[in-house]
Amino acid sequence: MGDPKKPRKKWERPGHPWIKSRLEEEMRLIGEYGLRNKRELWRAQTFLRNIRRRAKMLLALPEEVREAEERSLVNKLYRLGLLASTSATLDDILNLTVRDILERRLQTIVFRKGLAKTIHHARQLIAHGHIAIDGHRVTSPGHLVSRDEEERISFYYLSPYYKLSST
Repeated sequence: MGDPKKPRKKWERPGHPWIKSRLEEEMRLIGEYGLRNKRELWRAQTFLRNIRRRAKMLLALPEEVREAEERSLVNKLYRLGLLASTSATLDDILNLTVRDILERRLQTIVFRKGLAKTIHHARQLIAHGHIAIDGHRVTSPGHLVSRDEEERISFYYLSPYYKLSST
């Protein structure tokens, strides 16, 4: 058991730190999705890497064992909103990109729904507690929004933004 104040790292750094093309792509993604730092991007990349690793491991299993595990993984990714349908295959999972993960963040969805004027404004609204999912305040801009939570995102009812938008 570890110290509860020091949770396990959820991200891994890139293998080689100074590749110019990777640095440029990281900066482009940080600007486009309003990320605070590269660690948030690395967290999404690590999440995607773990999904892809699990899909590749499924390819090595026997057919009868693989089907049940594959259905489980596809259903999980469908509920997260990363896959378009439950009839997706392992090839669809392996074709996922880091942009697909970043599109499911609460910050991005709040901006895309029009609750914020900019992606940075969306981050500020979330961090200050003005955004709720199903009436519960969520203050983490990096929260991955599932498919069923997506339509229940709104302003927090005690927020001054809620009073402005309801009149």
